[in-house]
Amino acid sequence: MIHSIKCDKPTFKNIEFKPGFNVILAERTKESTKKDSRNGLGKSTLIEIIHFCLGGNKGVTLSKPALNNWTFTIDVDLAGKRYSVTRNTSNTNTIIIRGECNDWPVKPEKEKKTGEQIIPVRDWNRLLGILIFGLQQSYEDFKFVPTFRSLISYFIRKNGQSGAFLNPFQQNKAQLEWDKQLNNAFLLGLGWEYASKLQVLKDRVKVLELIKQEAKTGIFSTLIGTIGELEALKVRLESQVRKEKEQLANFRVHPQYNNIVNDANDLTYKIHESVNQNISDKRLLEYYEDSLKDEIDAAPESVTNIYQEAGIILPGLVKRRLEDVMAFHKQVVINRKEFLISEIERNKNEIAKREQIIHDLSSQRAELMLILQKHGALEEFTKLQNIHQKNVAEFEDVKIRLENLKKFEEGKSTITVEQEILRQQAIADLNERKAQRELAILLFNSNSEALYKAPGTLSIDISKTGYKFDVKIERSGSHGIGNMKIFCYDLMLAQIWSKRAKSPIFIVHDSIIFADVDERQKALALELAARESERLGFQYICTINSDSVPARDFSQDFKFENYIRKTFTDATEDEGLLGIRF
Repeated sequence: MIHSIKCDKPTFKNIEFKPGFNVILAERTKESTKKDSRNGLGKSTLIEIIHFCLGGNKGVTLSKPALNNWTFTIDVDLAGKRYSVTRNTSNTNTIIIRGECNDWPVKPEKEKKTGEQIIPVRDWNRLLGILIFGLQQSYEDFKFVPTFRSLISYFIRKNGQSGAFLNPFQQNKAQLEWDKQLNNAFLLGLGWEYASKLQVLKDRVKVLELIKQEAKTGIFSTLIGTIGELEALKVRLESQVRKEKEQLANFRVHPQYNNIVNDANDLTYKIHESVNQNISDKRLLEYYEDSLKDEIDAAPESVTNIYQEAGIILPGLVKRRLEDVMAFHKQVVINRKEFLISEIERNKNEIAKREQIIHDLSSQRAELMLILQKHGALEEFTKLQNIHQKNVAEFEDVKIRLENLKKFEEGKSTITVEQEILRQQAIADLNERKAQRELAILLFNSNSEALYKAPGTLSIDISKTGYKFDVKIERSGSHGIGNMKIFCYDLMLAQIWSKRAKSPIFIVHDSIIFADVDERQKALALELAARESERLGFQYICTINSDSVPARDFSQDFKFENYIRKTFTDATEDEGLLGIRF
């Protein structure tokens, strides 16, 4: 229960609350003009202050520069004791607690200068979860757990901009699906643990899908390909690696391999050189032999006969001189033949020598080639070894890719099985919690029937994606009825937690929940809240504009004015909650 809200600024309108039904009214005055507005009088700011003192963020209004260094205090009952809780807008991490805290599971520390009991805001939220909702200090076995800030936001719904009035099961438009499922299940007394475990499986699916998607873009190459493609590649590489391993095992490196290669190349060069010279000499030999055959001695008679046929008589002196010429020519021919015979003999000898050289060199080269055939060079061995290592690395990579891909496929299948098992367990648990489920359904039905003379429906199911919650009220469709679904649901939570909560529970509703609601249903809702809060001992606080009060539709014995705790007007600049305009 909230007893009061105060501030250290004199302009602030301190508010005192009572048990049960409480109203904060924003009223149009006679002095106001058409330009005046009740917006900004402080109805939504009041809800921000309550959240702020209970460990929430400052919100839009409290974050404004004009409210720097404002200190707000809320007096509240926690676990059977009354405490004053103070927080400053410029020092938001420190909460000041006044009251006896010896039995708290998380204890404040003493501030050295002031002696005040202080506690960090993070510990404050954890403590409130324990003192109000009975949360554990830690849930080591669960990644996703109910939190005080999420749970209390169903009891103190923020303004419309935050998305708190979109549907009963959502208290913020940025709220994640798992958070909605888990915290609503907790509030309804259901197995929230299944929502937590299911979200872990959902996250695993997301990770697998993310890896698979990134693999397609080449970021994770270890997952590219299909299992069949990788199996085929693995077989090919395995065979290739095995062959290379055998080649390396049988490889013999000769220490003088490079020298032997050079010697073999030198012998080959000399052989080619000798062969080329022999070819040249054999051609010359053929020429000499042909020249020797064609060499003919000069015949003087031939010359004489030629002159005689020409009718010329050679004198004796001419004949004698011709004989001398012929004798000289014969000597020349003899000399030439001797030269040709000598050259022919010499060429034959040279060719024979080279043939022997070629034979000897070829024998030497054959011996060297035999050595090279049985041994290899270190460079060749190193090259072969490098190729083998590269193929081994590729083979191992393919094995890893194949293993990862199999694990990926198996992981998806395993998660699917785990999800179905978890769903079946959740269904069984929901059936075992029949009493809690039926209580929530009956309370919601009763609340909606009180407003519309026909029971609404609160449905709770388990699907593949987890808990599915829904509410229906006849004549649904208008915005006003949508808000009344939220009203009936929140009231149902207060009815349940009035008996379960470790501390007196309270609901705080902004005036937006009554926007566009039919006057008759609005009156019935306010009377229902007053009646149930008094009957069950919880506190209901609402803010409302005076022209939205359905005064004509209240029951005769319902005195709405008796529940008004504070009235803000637009008569002057200082009649709002904060006492200032900005």
